Amino acid sequence: MKLASVAIAAVFHTAVCAVVKLDSDGTPELEFEDLTVVGQTGAKIHTTFGDGVRGDFKIPLYLKDGLDPESKRQRRAERSRKMKSFTEQPLSNNTAILTNVKDYYYYGYIGVGNPPQKFSVVFDTGSSNVWVPGEACVSDACNEHRQFKNAGSTTFQPSPQKIQIQYGTGFIAGDVGTDTVQVSKSLVLRNQSFAMTSQEDKTFELPRSQFDGLFGLGFTGGAEGNIRSPVDSMVQENVLKSPLFGIKLRRDSLSGNGEITFGSYDTSYTNNLEWIGVYGDIFWATTMEGILYGDEPQNYLYGADKVSAASGVLAVEEKARASRKALLDTGSSLIYGDPFSLAAMSTRIGANPLTGEIPCPVLASLKPFHFVLGGKRFTMQPEEYIFHDPATGICEVQWMPVSDYLWIMGIPFLQTYYTVYDIKDHRIGLARMRQ
Repeated sequence: MKLASVAIAAVFHTAVCAVVKLDSDGTPELEFEDLTVVGQTGAKIHTTFGDGVRGDFKIPLYLKDGLDPESKRQRRAERSRKMKSFTEQPLSNNTAILTNVKDYYYYGYIGVGNPPQKFSVVFDTGSSNVWVPGEACVSDACNEHRQFKNAGSTTFQPSPQKIQIQYGTGFIAGDVGTDTVQVSKSLVLRNQSFAMTSQEDKTFELPRSQFDGLFGLGFTGGAEGNIRSPVDSMVQENVLKSPLFGIKLRRDSLSGNGEITFGSYDTSYTNNLEWIGVYGDIFWATTMEGILYGDEPQNYLYGADKVSAASGVLAVEEKARASRKALLDTGSSLIYGDPFSLAAMSTRIGANPLTGEIPCPVLASLKPFHFVLGGKRFTMQPEEYIFHDPATGICEVQWMPVSDYLWIMGIPFLQTYYTVYDIKDHRIGLARMRQ
């Protein structure tokens, strides 16, 4: 069964081929003449609805524990083997290749400090902090990954600040410091605050989490500890050609990986981009008005029928339900939403509303679901919202209940649409992916 997994994905493609050296443990030693990055995660979101109704939502970080038995036995050997595919990768100064781990999450590389210490990270639009394992951390998750060495950087600046981040199924705590964070030779943040973990729970242990840390792509308003997010740092330090970035996540069954481009995007999608506004200044969230099935008139979004009547006659809780928001989250492996809507959707297509399983033979007769985001309709075909595991013959929906109010459009949705995130104008462009 495909369980939930929070992750971030980004892949860099380029016209120039750069050699990435392998160090003694078989992992790539980036020289940062070019760029490679990737990511995964979930975080906490604070939302204020109309009439002062406030809700605090934690984006669940469900890391799927679904790697095959051989991977579990090999642990570090599996990680090293996967990294060998990076011996030669086409790289550029603003686009990085993201490694896809079985459609659960995507990860890439950054450098922290001077000289740069390399770390694999999930690039996560659902959070705003940067963190890597700290040298003093003794958690198993830290010992299994690279750890930042303060004394190894000539530009590191310590601070007395402590930080804790509680995810849906993960927790980290650590110390805050400031240093150079290098995404590529041309994309360098000179004074970026980040966390060096002193504690990480088992969520981040191998083989489940093959990445070292997290690179949040949300706004400063969503950062724990009032730390300036790297996205806002990029704009303030004027290191981007244009204040935006584009993300392309490919399915594992097709061409595999993904890419993230900073300062520009794949212009072949320009004429097909549908732009929607971003709600607030925390993460990349927008309004959600409906969920439709095929050409049927019924709206499966619970509370959507209350929107037009959202006046004084509605209870405060109903007003909040009628003001749905949806977060586009590269760090979540599934689509998450309220249990009422998802149960109705599962029942309509003949899936078990508790387990999500559905008989594989019915897939051919299913219709698409249409998600109305920012007032515009975005379609997912049955093969895009149903996961089919040919090894087990199991089919199941790619959604899971998590919150009454906030929807999280995770990897299945973002594998369907190429997305461009406009930092300055607070909007997101979506265009159907070409495989």
